[in-house]
Amino acid sequence: MLDAALDRALDLTIAPGYSRVGYELRRRSWPGGGADLPQMEGRTVLVTGATAGIGRAAAERFAGLGARTLLLARSAERGERARAEIAAATGNPDVAVVLGDLGSLGSIREAVARITEHEAALHVLVNNAGVMAPERTLSADGIELTFATNVLGTFALTEGLLPLMRSSAPARIVTVSSGGMYGQKLDLGDLQTERAEYAPAAVYARTKRAQVLLTQEWAVALAGTGVVAHAMHPGWADTPGVRDSLPRFHRVLGPALRTPEQGADTIVWLGAAAEPGRSSGGFWHDRRRRPVNLLPTTRAKPGDGARLVAECRGLVG
Repeated sequence: MLDAALDRALDLTIAPGYSRVGYELRRRSWPGGGADLPQMEGRTVLVTGATAGIGRAAAERFAGLGARTLLLARSAERGERARAEIAAATGNPDVAVVLGDLGSLGSIREAVARITEHEAALHVLVNNAGVMAPERTLSADGIELTFATNVLGTFALTEGLLPLMRSSAPARIVTVSSGGMYGQKLDLGDLQTERAEYAPAAVYARTKRAQVLLTQEWAVALAGTGVVAHAMHPGWADTPGVRDSLPRFHRVLGPALRTPEQGADTIVWLGAAAEPGRSSGGFWHDRRRRPVNLLPTTRAKPGDGARLVAECRGLVG
C-alpha cells in the first residue's frame, strides 16, 4: 500500500502526483495492479466525449468489461468510427452511438429523449466531454460556450436522465473535473464571464469547480435512491484537447503526461468497482478520495450549491 504521507505529498507538489509518475507509483498498491475491476455484463454505460482522449479510453475499457456502452458524440462520422474501433478492440459488439452536442440545449433534449425511448436502463453516466473556448464565444442558445458545454450541458443531460437512472438503481454519475479547479473560486454572480476578463484556462477551471459543486448537490438530492454521484480529476493526460488548447503546456510536459488510459482509470473504477457505490459526493484522483479545496479562498459558501442549481435550471428552462 502506498504510504498515505507519500500519496499526500505527491498531491500537494502537483507535478509528480498529476503526471504518469504519480499514477505508476499508486497503481502498484492496487489489487492486480489496477486490473481487478469486475465484469459489467448487463450494465449500460453512457460516456460523453467518447470519440477521443480520456472519454474514448474510458468507453473502450467499459466495453472491455462487457457493458453495453453508449457513446455520446457530436459527429456521426467520428462516433461511428469510434464505435467500430471499440467493438473490434474489445470483442464486444454492444456499442452504440447517440448524437448530442453538450453546447446545445436542444441537441441534449433530443439525446435524452432518444436514450429514454430506446434504453431499458442506464447504470453509469460519465460526464466527460468539455471545451475550453480560446475566446469568449456564445453557444447556439446565446450562452458563453465553455460554461454552456461544461456546466449547463452536463446539468441538462444528467437531470434529463435521472428518472431512467433511478429506475435502473443501483446507478452512478461520474463527472470528470480537472485539478485546475484548485486554483479558482466560482463566481456565482458572473457564471458566463460577462464582467471579468476572459482567460480561457481560468474560465475552464471555474466550470470544473462548478461541476464538483453540482456533484455534491446531486449526492444530497439523490440520497436513498440508489443513485450515487462522484467527481474526479484525471491528472495531466496527453489528449487532443490538451494538445490543441494548451500547446505550450503540452510541449513542456509532454514526456511526463499520462496516457489517456491512465487518465481514464479512475473513471472506470468509479463506474465499476464496489467501493464507490457505498458513498456519494466524493472528489477522487487515482482511486482515492481527495479534498475539494486546497486554498481557503476557493471554498464555496453555504447555499452556493443550491444557487448554482437554481441558475442552471433557469437557463435550461
